[in-house]
Amino acid sequence: MADLKQNIEEQNLSERDKKHLWHPLTQHKISPEMLAIEKAKGAKLYDEAGKEYIDGIASWYTCMYGHCNEFITSRVAEQMQKLDQVVFSGFTHRPAVELSEALMKILPANQQKLFFNDNGSTATEIGIKMALQYHHNQGNDRKVMLAFEDGFHGDTFGAMSVSGLSVYNGAFEDHFIEVVRIPTPDGTNNSAVIDKLKKLISENNLAGFIYEPLVQGAAAMKMYDAEGLEQILQICKQHEIICIADEVMTGFGKTGKYFASDYLEAQPDIVCMSKALTAGLLPMGLTSCTQAVYDAFYSDDIAKGLFHGHTYSANPLACTAALAGIELLTSKDIQEDISRVIKSHQDFNARIKDHPKVTNARQLGVIYAFELNVKMERYGNLRNQLFKHFMDGGIFLRPLGNTVYILAPYIISNEELNKIYSSVEEVLEKFGN
Repeated sequence: MADLKQNIEEQNLSERDKKHLWHPLTQHKISPEMLAIEKAKGAKLYDEAGKEYIDGIASWYTCMYGHCNEFITSRVAEQMQKLDQVVFSGFTHRPAVELSEALMKILPANQQKLFFNDNGSTATEIGIKMALQYHHNQGNDRKVMLAFEDGFHGDTFGAMSVSGLSVYNGAFEDHFIEVVRIPTPDGTNNSAVIDKLKKLISENNLAGFIYEPLVQGAAAMKMYDAEGLEQILQICKQHEIICIADEVMTGFGKTGKYFASDYLEAQPDIVCMSKALTAGLLPMGLTSCTQAVYDAFYSDDIAKGLFHGHTYSANPLACTAALAGIELLTSKDIQEDISRVIKSHQDFNARIKDHPKVTNARQLGVIYAFELNVKMERYGNLRNQLFKHFMDGGIFLRPLGNTVYILAPYIISNEELNKIYSSVEEVLEKFGN
């Protein structure tokens, strides 16, 4: 037994990984190798061989205040000694109550109630369920959801139903709820989008409209017109179509405001949150709603309640991490960091936007993206070469097809940003000639 244990430990983690683990978004037959990360700090990841990588996407837009941020980890460590976990049905606790109070100070002003869940997919799943049951509880025959083309809202069934990226959904589409779609407005097609919206409203009993405000993340950081979205939301509200802002990716400062919805006059009825909510430390999701949405569930009839629950709903440790994250987000230092990164991206954009290999350069807040003017598949070989180029240079960027994007932690240093920019400029000379 001792010899077996020694043999296992002598193998590296990447080899041991292959025996039992199944990774997300991975076809293991053609992508069998996983890089083992041993530790992380600030904007850096370190693999088991000791090589460091600048985390240019904040590990899927979560660790916005940096990895292993001691302000957050110390708060959570302290909470671990008081209360680790308790059922949230029939109980409450200080971290959840204080988090609700802190969120109400930064959420769109019409939000009043919070429903805890586990991740981004469940946050949007509950938003969809809220919209459908809102009408069901009032005896309204509204069972169709409205969504944007190319949107992505998660991997559970309701979230998949309203998502438009078939590469994720192909095997399951026969099981989806009914959804109709409109294009995103780009400033030139707004009238056509509105015409289609009005036609769909006249032909369908629409319950809700789910949208990623201003930036569609999985669609390769596709940015669209705020004025067009404003018009869509106003029309939906006129027809009592519940508006669900999926802020899982955009929330907590990434667009330069606390939430992307803050750029709009029309406020959502429901907001879905996760990712940077807990600063990348622990998994948690939240779905907030207006008092009017909540009131449709408030009844002497138990069946009108929202009967959805997760074992780890409002986990005290996750709530504590979220509270610490909000304290950082609203601090002078982090707001200055956000402004610094925005200015740095603007300067970099001025440098490369006219390069013949750069198309559709765009920015909102700390999100910067462009298309490499080379034809390639989203998960094809050329894209893999692009990813390898960055990783070989110690830069963790994860291109979406030919879209190169940067969404680094707010605390990233100017030196680290410049290393990312230099690696991107190398790509412009290396690829597509």
